[in-house]
Amino acid sequence: MSHLARRLAVARGDAPADLVVRGGRVFSVFTREWLDVDIAVVDGVVAGLGAYEGDETLDADGRFVVPGFVDAHMHLESVKLLVDEFARLVLPFGTTAVVADPHEIANVLGVDGVHWLLDASSGLQLEVFFMAPSCVPASPFESPRRPLGPGDLEALMRRRRVLGLAEMMNFPGVVGGSAAELSKLALEGAAHVDGHAPGLRGKELQAYAAAGIASDHEALTVEEGRERLRAGMWLLIREASMARNLRALLPLVLEYGPGRIAFCTDDRDPEDIADGGHINGMVRDAVAQGVTPEDALLMASLHPAQWHGLGHLGAIAPGYQADLLLLPDLERFVPDIVLKRGRPLRDAVSAPVPDWVRQTVRIRPVTAADFAIPWAGGAARTIGLIEDQVVTESLAREPALRDGHAVADAGRDLAKIAVVERHLASGRIGLGFVAGSGLQRGALASTVAHDAHNLVVVGMSDEEMAFAVEHLARIGGGVVAVADGRVVADCPLPVAGLLSDAPLAEVIAESRACNQAAAELGWSGATPFLTLAFLALSVIPALKITDRGLVDVDRFALVPLDATRS
Repeated sequence: MSHLARRLAVARGDAPADLVVRGGRVFSVFTREWLDVDIAVVDGVVAGLGAYEGDETLDADGRFVVPGFVDAHMHLESVKLLVDEFARLVLPFGTTAVVADPHEIANVLGVDGVHWLLDASSGLQLEVFFMAPSCVPASPFESPRRPLGPGDLEALMRRRRVLGLAEMMNFPGVVGGSAAELSKLALEGAAHVDGHAPGLRGKELQAYAAAGIASDHEALTVEEGRERLRAGMWLLIREASMARNLRALLPLVLEYGPGRIAFCTDDRDPEDIADGGHINGMVRDAVAQGVTPEDALLMASLHPAQWHGLGHLGAIAPGYQADLLLLPDLERFVPDIVLKRGRPLRDAVSAPVPDWVRQTVRIRPVTAADFAIPWAGGAARTIGLIEDQVVTESLAREPALRDGHAVADAGRDLAKIAVVERHLASGRIGLGFVAGSGLQRGALASTVAHDAHNLVVVGMSDEEMAFAVEHLARIGGGVVAVADGRVVADCPLPVAGLLSDAPLAEVIAESRACNQAAAELGWSGATPFLTLAFLALSVIPALKITDRGLVDVDRFALVPLDATRS
């Protein structure tokens, strides 16, 4: 008997199910009702809802039974974990599928790195879908290992589990009709495209949507979100470790309902997930802010599946995959039991990590002299941090002078920042200043630096900045906090300088220690190393820095450090 014939026999009641889930209140995503029905599962698929018998029965005992959660947009690399460890982390929280944009590893290892990540994520209970990285590099101002061309993208989009084209980060290029960007949208397989358009409004947003880009996770305000919904776009509400937009955008759910809105995490630290949950944490927080449980669950399950065309996910109904969460309450949204394809969770099998994805930090030796900034006085263009956001301000601040050089000054809350090219050992270093970190001493450095993932370092002395950079080069990448000529804490990330090959608990402990060390050095803003990572991303306003220098994102141009020059 074929799988389909067997499923129909179970649905008719002519054959027993493999599993019957009985005694729960089953959420219908289509009618927003709670149904007192059995769930009949066969071959990992829901055969029917009603009264059924099966070879095995699971007593739901009055629990709320809901579909598995789907993360509509995230970056596996941001969690610092190999994908099997990531699965161990999020599956118990009810995330049973994610849609990943692997442009981080693509910047470091090229298209071969993306193919490796695809292979490494196969066979897991956590379903990992991908979008083909559309912007490597993210802009002409960034320096990846090598660009991804049209042939690379077409090859990726022919692979199973690749759904379309990932976030189009070069939104100025799209809006301006750049031939290079429009050619990507015309590629075979690019009918489904995610967006990335921070601050885009008015006719420019209309042009972006008219290009066929039908989602965005970068809306920060109700006004921005409303414009995207009115333009027919999907609004992906993001709650990352740093960019926390859930609370600001929930009024749109209360105003219009949950239609064409889905949840995503984008970039999350592992300890943030361990402490507060994953997509289930967004559901919990949305309900705490007045959204009904039913609407919150839709945005966590059916809607992300609908946006990405994952027709087998997001519902408990005949023909849908049996990804089921048994919740004891509709307040915490922490499942007692998670079933994937109708089966309990099992431990993930670790995939081998080949040597060629390691040891990717290639830099020339650096000294304090490489971070010196000769200065005659006057204001410098300065990156101004905005709490809990990836956007920044473009400020003019006068740095302290010492022996004819501009230096960091804790009294002015002015730290020095640098980005060191780390893929081809070119020796190129961009230098600048950042305000609002609170850093008092020492230095912080990271090889996680969106999107080209060169090495970013911020510090209060040139000597300690050089020490931090040299340490990361020795360990093959990661994050580090240094002070007084010693390493205070580090989290090695030897896989592409982005991922750890250590167990989950060890990575979480190391990541916590680094954040704590940053706080002890005075860092007072949002999560320190994610903040650092986004200061190098040249497509998010207003002022950013790459190995090529300061980038005025609004003008989409490199600008000098001297604020009196244009």
